[in-house]
Amino acid sequence: MAAVTTPLAEHASSIFADLGYTVSRTDDELRAERKWRVVHVTLSEPATIPTEGQLRCFVTDSESATTTYRRVAMEDPEYDWAVIAVEDDDDYEVYRPSSEPTAEQ
Repeated sequence: MAAVTTPLAEHASSIFADLGYTVSRTDDELRAERKWRVVHVTLSEPATIPTEGQLRCFVTDSESATTTYRRVAMEDPEYDWAVIAVEDDDDYEVYRPSSEPTAEQ
């Protein structure tokens, strides 16, 4: 797995906290919890696409987002997933399967 950068982890934590999730950190990813939902948040482009989980989000810099999206889409995992492309100015875009990217703030 790619090295986790602190700014990327901070951006991801902030995004999920703003959405009302409680965020905790594991060894190599974040865990965002809200009500019954647990979202496993993978930071940076993963070396391999995880195969388990129900909800997963891949958070990466904007330059890597399209590549990450395509890799995950080709794997076609059984879980619900999305890719969040983080910009330097704290804006972000969400890429979901079968949808156009959406600008978020």
